[in-house]
Amino acid sequence: MKLVSFRVGGKSSYGVVTDGGVIDAGRRLGAAFPDLKSALAGGLEKLRALAGAAPDHALEAVELLPVIPNPDKIFCIGVNYMTHLKETGRPTPTHPMIFVRFADSLVGHGRPMLRPPESIQYDFEGELAVVMGSGGRRIPRERALEHVAGYACINEGTLRDWQRHTAQFLPGKSFEQSGAFGPWMVTADEIADPSTLTLTTRLNGEVMQHAEVSDLIFDVPALIAYISTFTTLRPGDVISTGTTGGVGAYREPPVWMKAGDTAEVEISGIGTLRNPIVDEGG
Repeated sequence: MKLVSFRVGGKSSYGVVTDGGVIDAGRRLGAAFPDLKSALAGGLEKLRALAGAAPDHALEAVELLPVIPNPDKIFCIGVNYMTHLKETGRPTPTHPMIFVRFADSLVGHGRPMLRPPESIQYDFEGELAVVMGSGGRRIPRERALEHVAGYACINEGTLRDWQRHTAQFLPGKSFEQSGAFGPWMVTADEIADPSTLTLTTRLNGEVMQHAEVSDLIFDVPALIAYISTFTTLRPGDVISTGTTGGVGAYREPPVWMKAGDTAEVEISGIGTLRNPIVDEGG
């Protein structure tokens, strides 16, 4: 089942994507579950029950929002693919490198990703996003996937010079509308093992990154177990699991995203997140 958050007619909603369009679950369930985050917490079976309904909107008629527009927490994992570790020259980490992004740093599928005027070192980072379902604290690794609601694509757009101002990555990772999250979430019952997925990032149609998710240093269960040790994971929380090798910063010469470019992140079994690059204020 594919779940989306969207806006149509000036109103935000969420629903189920089918071959025929989008079933507006917000219109049907909104009194009890006003957004997708709340539906993941207690209404997932009601969403499944809607899957056979007639679509309310054509997919191309709605504006897709970030899959979860209002997560409590967005965790991002740094240097978590062996291919990326090798290109950075860093030592193999003993624990996950974790930082956060703000929700307003992400846009939905098809929306412009903004390059701010403060930097031209705007890099792409295709990543697998994990969306939490039942949540919990101190989740054991062997039960971790039971707590996942689903998976999506993220382009963790990064301003490299701002990332490197200090040892803390946050400034380079949270410029408003600098990343993208979508196009939808595929529920976990359709992806039994996320390590079997393949991730590809393209810039203007050219493949820049390509790797199996099995190349992760800390896999999805390990990340959930580690993060839930120090904080309670809640429905709708997002873990962006890290990017693979091939980022623009480590190419010779470096490759930066610029206005007029189109960035795509494709993950097998999920779909393709596509966004134009636009200069902020341009």
